[in-house]
Amino acid sequence: MGQFVDLASSDGFVVPAWVAQPEGTPRGAVVVVQEIFGVNSHIRSVADRLAARGYLAVAPATFQRVKPGVELGYTAEDMQAGMALKTAVDTLPAPGVMPDIQAAIDYAAQQSGRKVGIVGFCWGGLLTWRAACQLKGLSAAVPYYGGGVTTPDEVARQPQVPVLAHFGERDHWIPLDSVQAFAKVHPEVDVHVYAADHGFNCDQRGSYDEAAATVAWDRTLAFFDRHLA
Repeated sequence: MGQFVDLASSDGFVVPAWVAQPEGTPRGAVVVVQEIFGVNSHIRSVADRLAARGYLAVAPATFQRVKPGVELGYTAEDMQAGMALKTAVDTLPAPGVMPDIQAAIDYAAQQSGRKVGIVGFCWGGLLTWRAACQLKGLSAAVPYYGGGVTTPDEVARQPQVPVLAHFGERDHWIPLDSVQAFAKVHPEVDVHVYAADHGFNCDQRGSYDEAAATVAWDRTLAFFDRHLA
Protein backbone atom coordinates (compact mmCIF):
# COMPACT_ATOMS: atom_id res chain seq x y z
CA MET A 1 0.00 0.00 0.00
CA GLY A 2 2.93 2.33 0.63
CA GLN A 3 6.38 3.25 -0.61
CA PHE A 4 9.24 5.57 0.26
CA VAL A 5 9.57 8.88 -1.59
CA ASP A 6 12.11 11.69 -1.23
CA LEU A 7 10.93 15.08 0.03
CA ALA A 8 12.88 18.33 -0.25
CA SER A 9 13.10 20.37 2.94
CA SER A 10 13.30 24.19 2.83
CA ASP A 11 17.11 24.12 3.09
CA GLY A 12 17.41 21.58 0.27
CA PHE A 13 17.92 18.61 2.59
CA VAL A 14 16.37 15.42 1.19
CA VAL A 15 14.08 13.59 3.60
CA PRO A 16 12.74 10.09 2.83
CA ALA A 17 9.12 9.53 3.79
CA TRP A 18 6.85 6.52 3.75
CA VAL A 19 3.75 7.42 1.74
CA ALA A 20 0.61 5.30 1.92
CA GLN A 21 -2.02 6.07 -0.73
CA PRO A 22 -5.73 5.44 -0.18
CA GLU A 23 -7.93 3.93 -2.83
CA GLY A 24 -9.69 6.65 -4.80
CA THR A 25 -9.72 10.33 -3.90
CA PRO A 26 -8.25 11.07 -0.44
CA ARG A 27 -10.66 12.35 2.19
CA GLY A 28 -7.74 14.22 3.70
CA ALA A 29 -4.07 13.72 4.57
CA VAL A 30 -2.19 12.88 7.77
CA VAL A 31 1.51 13.24 8.57
CA VAL A 32 2.69 10.42 10.85
CA VAL A 33 5.66 11.26 13.09
CA GLN A 34 7.87 8.41 14.25
CA GLU A 35 8.94 7.35 17.73
CA ILE A 36 12.67 7.15 18.52
CA PHE A 37 12.78 3.89 16.55
CA GLY A 38 12.65 5.29 13.02
CA VAL A 39 10.06 4.80 10.31
CA ASN A 40 9.85 1.16 11.29
CA SER A 41 7.19 -1.44 10.60
CA HIS A 42 4.92 -0.06 13.33
CA ILE A 43 4.97 3.50 11.97
CA ARG A 44 4.45 2.22 8.43
CA SER A 45 1.50 0.18 9.66
CA VAL A 46 -0.05 3.30 11.23
CA ALA A 47 0.28 5.07 7.89
CA ASP A 48 -1.23 2.09 6.09
CA ARG A 49 -4.17 2.00 8.51
CA LEU A 50 -4.83 5.67 7.85
CA ALA A 51 -4.71 5.02 4.11
CA ALA A 52 -7.23 2.22 4.55
CA ARG A 53 -9.46 4.83 6.20
CA GLY A 54 -9.17 7.03 3.12
CA TYR A 55 -6.34 9.35 4.14
CA LEU A 56 -3.10 9.98 2.30
CA ALA A 57 -0.47 9.26 4.97
CA VAL A 58 3.10 10.59 4.97
CA ALA A 59 5.70 9.46 7.54
CA PRO A 60 8.95 11.46 7.25
CA ALA A 61 12.24 10.02 8.53
CA THR A 62 12.99 12.56 11.25
CA PHE A 63 16.35 10.91 12.09
CA GLN A 64 17.64 11.42 8.56
CA ARG A 65 19.75 14.48 9.47
CA VAL A 66 21.73 12.51 12.04
CA LYS A 67 21.59 8.98 10.62
CA PRO A 68 19.90 7.68 7.46
CA GLY A 69 17.90 4.49 7.17
CA VAL A 70 17.08 4.02 10.85
CA GLU A 71 14.70 1.15 11.57
CA LEU A 72 14.83 -0.14 15.14
CA GLY A 73 12.79 -2.59 17.15
CA TYR A 74 11.85 -2.35 20.83
CA THR A 75 14.61 -4.14 22.73
CA ALA A 76 16.62 -2.44 25.45
CA GLU A 77 19.46 -2.04 22.95
CA ASP A 78 17.11 -0.46 20.42
CA MET A 79 15.84 1.92 23.11
CA GLN A 80 19.40 2.97 23.91
CA ALA A 81 20.21 3.52 20.24
CA GLY A 82 17.02 5.50 19.68
CA MET A 83 17.65 7.73 22.68
CA ALA A 84 21.15 8.49 21.40
CA LEU A 85 19.75 9.47 18.02
CA LYS A 86 17.11 11.68 19.62
CA THR A 87 19.85 13.37 21.64
CA ALA A 88 21.77 13.96 18.40
CA VAL A 89 18.69 15.58 16.84
CA ASP A 90 18.26 17.76 19.92
CA THR A 91 21.76 19.17 19.36
CA LEU A 92 21.05 20.21 15.77
CA PRO A 93 20.94 23.98 15.17
CA ALA A 94 17.44 25.44 15.31
CA PRO A 95 14.96 24.76 13.80
CA GLY A 96 16.27 21.18 13.82
CA VAL A 97 13.98 18.71 12.06
CA MET A 98 10.88 20.91 12.02
CA PRO A 99 11.45 21.92 8.36
CA ASP A 100 11.43 18.21 7.46
CA ILE A 101 7.99 17.86 9.06
CA GLN A 102 6.89 20.99 7.21
CA ALA A 103 8.04 19.38 3.97
CA ALA A 104 5.85 16.38 4.76
CA ILE A 105 2.87 18.65 5.48
CA ASP A 106 3.40 20.52 2.21
CA TYR A 107 3.72 17.27 0.25
CA ALA A 108 0.61 15.83 1.88
CA ALA A 109 -1.40 18.94 1.01
CA GLN A 110 -0.14 19.03 -2.57
CA GLN A 111 -0.71 15.35 -3.26
CA SER A 112 -4.12 15.11 -1.60
CA GLY A 113 -5.55 18.53 -2.37
CA ARG A 114 -7.23 18.32 1.04
CA LYS A 115 -6.73 19.41 4.64
CA VAL A 116 -3.77 17.95 6.55
CA GLY A 117 -3.59 16.57 10.08
CA ILE A 118 -0.64 15.22 12.03
CA VAL A 119 -0.24 12.36 14.51
CA GLY A 120 2.90 11.34 16.40
CA PHE A 121 3.98 8.88 19.05
CA CYS A 122 6.43 9.27 21.94
CA TRP A 123 9.14 11.63 20.64
CA GLY A 124 6.92 12.05 17.59
CA GLY A 125 4.17 13.17 19.96
CA LEU A 126 6.40 16.00 21.13
CA LEU A 127 7.20 16.96 17.54
CA THR A 128 3.48 16.81 16.73
CA TRP A 129 2.74 19.26 19.56
CA ARG A 130 5.46 21.60 18.31
CA ALA A 131 4.12 21.31 14.77
CA ALA A 132 0.65 22.26 16.00
CA CYS A 133 2.16 25.37 17.58
CA GLN A 134 4.74 26.37 14.96
CA LEU A 135 4.13 24.99 11.48
CA LYS A 136 1.87 26.03 8.61
CA GLY A 137 -0.81 24.12 6.75
CA LEU A 138 -2.22 21.93 9.51
CA SER A 139 -5.88 21.56 10.47
CA ALA A 140 -5.61 19.09 13.40
CA ALA A 141 -2.96 17.43 15.58
CA VAL A 142 -2.93 14.27 17.72
CA PRO A 143 0.10 13.66 19.95
CA TYR A 144 0.24 10.25 21.65
CA TYR A 145 2.16 10.20 24.96
CA GLY A 146 4.45 12.97 23.80
CA GLY A 147 7.55 12.87 25.95
CA GLY A 148 8.31 16.42 27.09
CA VAL A 149 4.94 17.91 26.09
CA THR A 150 4.07 18.56 29.73
CA THR A 151 7.35 20.31 30.62
CA PRO A 152 7.16 24.08 31.28
CA ASP A 153 8.77 25.15 27.99
CA GLU A 154 6.31 23.08 25.97
CA VAL A 155 3.27 23.98 28.06
CA ALA A 156 4.09 27.62 27.30
CA ARG A 157 3.47 27.02 23.60
CA GLN A 158 0.08 27.79 22.07
CA PRO A 159 -1.44 25.46 19.47
CA GLN A 160 -2.75 27.02 16.28
CA VAL A 161 -5.04 24.11 15.40
CA PRO A 162 -7.36 21.74 17.31
CA VAL A 163 -5.38 19.19 19.35
CA LEU A 164 -6.37 15.79 20.75
CA ALA A 165 -3.79 14.45 23.23
CA HIS A 166 -3.51 10.88 24.52
CA PHE A 167 -1.62 9.96 27.71
CA GLY A 168 -1.22 6.86 29.88
CA GLU A 169 -1.79 7.23 33.61
CA ARG A 170 0.96 4.67 34.35
CA ASP A 171 3.50 6.33 32.05
CA HIS A 172 6.69 6.66 34.11
CA TRP A 173 8.14 9.04 31.48
CA ILE A 174 5.25 11.52 31.78
CA PRO A 175 4.03 12.01 35.37
CA LEU A 176 0.26 12.11 35.71
CA ASP A 177 0.33 15.33 37.71
CA SER A 178 2.14 17.03 34.82
CA VAL A 179 -0.56 15.84 32.42
CA GLN A 180 -3.21 17.27 34.72
CA ALA A 181 -1.32 20.57 34.89
CA PHE A 182 -1.02 20.64 31.09
CA ALA A 183 -4.76 20.05 30.72
CA LYS A 184 -5.49 22.90 33.15
CA VAL A 185 -3.33 25.36 31.22
CA HIS A 186 -4.72 24.18 27.87
CA PRO A 187 -8.48 23.68 28.26
CA GLU A 188 -8.75 24.01 24.48
CA VAL A 189 -6.85 20.71 24.09
CA ASP A 190 -8.94 17.53 24.23
CA VAL A 191 -6.87 15.52 26.74
CA HIS A 192 -7.59 11.83 27.38
CA VAL A 193 -5.81 9.67 29.95
CA TYR A 194 -5.92 5.87 29.73
CA ALA A 195 -5.22 3.15 32.29
CA ALA A 196 -2.09 2.23 30.39
CA ASP A 197 1.67 2.65 30.16
CA HIS A 198 3.88 4.61 27.79
CA GLY A 199 3.72 3.20 24.25
CA PHE A 200 0.29 1.65 24.74
CA ASN A 201 -0.62 2.10 21.06
CA CYS A 202 2.24 -0.01 19.68
CA ASP A 203 1.40 -3.70 19.36
CA GLN A 204 5.12 -4.52 19.09
CA ARG A 205 5.88 -3.23 22.60
CA GLY A 206 5.41 -4.99 25.90
CA SER A 207 3.43 -1.97 27.08
CA TYR A 208 0.80 -2.44 24.35
CA ASP A 209 -2.71 -2.15 25.72
CA GLU A 210 -5.33 -3.28 23.22
CA ALA A 211 -8.28 -1.71 25.01
CA ALA A 212 -6.61 1.70 25.37
CA ALA A 213 -5.19 1.57 21.86
CA THR A 214 -8.59 0.79 20.35
CA VAL A 215 -10.39 3.60 22.16
CA ALA A 216 -7.62 6.11 21.40
CA TRP A 217 -7.54 5.12 17.73
CA ASP A 218 -11.31 5.46 17.41
CA ARG A 219 -11.11 8.92 18.97
CA THR A 220 -8.23 9.84 16.67
CA LEU A 221 -10.11 8.80 13.54
CA ALA A 222 -13.25 10.63 14.65
CA PHE A 223 -11.15 13.74 15.37
CA PHE A 224 -9.57 13.65 11.92
CA ASP A 225 -12.89 12.93 10.26
CA ARG A 226 -14.31 16.02 11.94
CA HIS A 227 -11.46 18.44 11.29
CA LEU A 228 -10.13 17.26 7.93
CA ALA A 229 -13.43 16.83 6.11
